[in-house]
Amino acid sequence: MENDDDPPQLSAETFAALQEFYREQDQKQHLQTILSDNTPDENWQLSQFWYNDSTVNTLCKIAKKSVQSGDKIALISCPTLYKTFKDELNNCSVHLYEYDKRFSYCGDDFIYYDYNNPLKIPNEYKGYYDLVIADPPFLSEECLMKTVSTMKYIGKEKYILCTGAIMEDLANKLLKLTKTSFEPQHKNNLGNKFHCYSNYNIDDFL
Repeated sequence: MENDDDPPQLSAETFAALQEFYREQDQKQHLQTILSDNTPDENWQLSQFWYNDSTVNTLCKIAKKSVQSGDKIALISCPTLYKTFKDELNNCSVHLYEYDKRFSYCGDDFIYYDYNNPLKIPNEYKGYYDLVIADPPFLSEECLMKTVSTMKYIGKEKYILCTGAIMEDLANKLLKLTKTSFEPQHKNNLGNKFHCYSNYNIDDFL
């Protein structure tokens, strides 16, 4: 006969679930602490040029009007979008595909990505994302072609590409992307004119 004065005991399953819950809470708190800090400095050797706040907010606004609750979003080589997307689209899954491992603080949302191996992607992400936004690191045909290969592999139907104006014809040829009225801007002005391309109408969302 059990003693009524004995403290209640958790089952092994309940205890394990409780541990997992606390682990997830710790991870979320740790991620929020890191995200509240400054974004890593640009590494020009990696051709990194961060968006200014207006561009980040505009792309987030477009994304909000492009997806529904529960949808999945991939950000390819545009890490400065991650924090705002994570905060503002918290009803969606947001993954960052990025070469710079300084952004591995994004935890399970970080997927190491090297455009030189465009299809070296976990199989479960094939045709997985409802919206894919990409900003290839280099203004070259090779880089754009390989990045588009990744976009096609992981995306379903909606694509947004931010890149130089000189890539317009190739972007249209590879993925039927057309220039929009939105022009991304960077914190440090670039010599090359940038445009935003998409395969659906985002001008109405601006």
